[in-house]
Amino acid sequence: MKKLFFLAVCLFTIQLCIAQHIELLDSSQNCSFRGLSVVNDHVLWVSGSNGTVGLSTDAGKTFSWMKVKGFEKTDFRDIEAFDAKTAIIMGIDTPAVLLKTTDGGKNWKKVMEDKRPGMFLDAMEFWNEMSGIVIGDPINGKIYIARTFDGGETWRGLPEEYYPVADKGEAMFASSGTNVRKLAKDEACFITGGVRSRLFIRDKKIDLPILQGKETTGANSIAVFDRKHFVIVGGDFTNAASSEKNCILSSDGGSSFSTPATPPAGYRSCVEYITKKTLITCGITGADYSIDGGNNWKLISSTGFHVVRKAKKGKSVFFAGAKGKIGKLVL
Repeated sequence: MKKLFFLAVCLFTIQLCIAQHIELLDSSQNCSFRGLSVVNDHVLWVSGSNGTVGLSTDAGKTFSWMKVKGFEKTDFRDIEAFDAKTAIIMGIDTPAVLLKTTDGGKNWKKVMEDKRPGMFLDAMEFWNEMSGIVIGDPINGKIYIARTFDGGETWRGLPEEYYPVADKGEAMFASSGTNVRKLAKDEACFITGGVRSRLFIRDKKIDLPILQGKETTGANSIAVFDRKHFVIVGGDFTNAASSEKNCILSSDGGSSFSTPATPPAGYRSCVEYITKKTLITCGITGADYSIDGGNNWKLISSTGFHVVRKAKKGKSVFFAGAKGKIGKLVL
């Protein structure tokens, strides 16, 4: 009887993993999407290369597409949306800009611009509709951080003495807008990659047991469930099929890390919590699903995506990636 019960549990677990798949919703745009913000089960925004932004109000069935005037060549690698009217997009460099719309993308207002050589923005995160943070690659050896407290209308960099110091060859990847995450009220953490890969929490700089040592290696994305539970993914995007040191887990706030028994099937650029035990991750070689807190991953699709995000207010999970691909997780 015990053997039969164990077999039934195993079969149920296998069926549960196999049941997950990704439905392709759209691939009409000639661009690469790395920005994705899912407001609720109906409203989602995407942003990407060639100045492209998309808005759906019917759960991805249809999209309103727009090219941001004056920024047709800009790569908008992150977006933060608050409703069907309000969103902020991040143009990474030359110059680095943040633009805001309050009318569903009909008009965009420049709320931040930085023309300094070497300026490169990587990701945004908001605690609520008023308070947010943006981070960028090191300038003169110091990681760029700016804050807003008025819904992104104005942004101010930290005082020079408070910018975190980066090691030589240490930076961030603007791969999915998820290398900075909120931890608690007015507190965030972020991860770096490259020659050295670390987790930054206030004054703490924690070395990560993830693949690093080259410009193309390191941590790409961190998912935070609470102050104790983190999952971090990355690897080497030039060796995308390799699972070597591409995922690490912490259940004590970063004091220690473990590696999965079954890691994701290759380099991964984004990871997201669905529940405390259920996670989704994706990269250019596919997407993986975990039902045990990230200790074991099951490849559910060989279609590549750059970013995956769960609805802020809802249960829906969407993907976006190269060649204009947008998908939805089907349970």
